[in-house]
Amino acid sequence: MPRLLGVDIPNNRPIVISLTYLYGVGPAVARDLCRQAGVDMSLRARELGENDLAKIASLLDNNYVVEGQLRRQVNQNIARLREIGCYRGMRHRKGLPVRGQRTRTNARTRKGPKKTVAGKKGVKDLR
Repeated sequence: MPRLLGVDIPNNRPIVISLTYLYGVGPAVARDLCRQAGVDMSLRARELGENDLAKIASLLDNNYVVEGQLRRQVNQNIARLREIGCYRGMRHRKGLPVRGQRTRTNARTRKGPKKTVAGKKGVKDLR
């Protein structure tokens, strides 16, 4: 498996698809990288030479924020929002949706599994 920026990318997929395994590299960025490096997009990752991989790695390093640096940047942004106590920071702190989605239903990804609350037991009428 070829390694790019310390991450193993799959051998048996086209290089455009393999590049998307890097955090912060989507399909559009992968296509741009291949064009700028002059690499055929249909080539498999195992078919690339060392100099092609080096070209792609240098382009990634110079022009894009990816992997650990991007993760750190995102975490710092969230920490800043929490620290200043803005609405979005409070939503992050409480583990609720941040971008205005409804929470009455359909927020299970952020809220986690249902926490069942015991309902009121029926009080018998003593008349």
